Amino acid sequence: MLDDTDRRILRHYQHDASLGPAELAELAGVTPATCTRRLDRMADAGFIKANRAVIDWRALGYEVEVSLRVTLDKTQPRAFDEFMSAARDVPDVIEIQTFLGRVDVRLSVIARDMAHYQQIYRSAILTLPHIADIEALMHVARIKSDEVLPL
Repeated sequence: MLDDTDRRILRHYQHDASLGPAELAELAGVTPATCTRRLDRMADAGFIKANRAVIDWRALGYEVEVSLRVTLDKTQPRAFDEFMSAARDVPDVIEIQTFLGRVDVRLSVIARDMAHYQQIYRSAILTLPHIADIEALMHVARIKSDEVLPL
C-alpha cells in the first residue's frame, strides 16, 4: 500500500513527470535518494505505468475528431477478436474502448479535415469486419481530459 509520502510524491509527479529527482524530492519534502527509491518501488509495483510525451495532434494539423460507436455482429463467434485485430491496424484510430451493452466498441478517429475523415471512414472503417451498426459522433470541444488522480 501507499503511505502519505508515496502519495505526496505521486501527487507532484503526475502533474509534471519531467521533474528531476531533486526537484520532485523538494516538492514532496523528502531527500532525492528517498524519492528515487520510492519512485522505483512504485514503478516495480505497477502504480506508475509509464512516462510518455503527450503530443498535441491539433498542432500537427489534425482538426477533426470523431467517436464511432460500433455494434458488432454477435452471430459470428470470432467477430470481436477479428474486429479488434483489424481496428488496431488503422493508424488514424487513436483509442479503442469496449463496452457491455448495446454498443460494443468506441473508436476515436482523428483526421486533418472532413475530406480526410471521409477517406478514412470509407477506406479503413467501413472495411472493418463484422460491423452490424455504426454511429458517428463529431467532437465539438474537449471540456476535460485528465489522467490526474486526487491523491
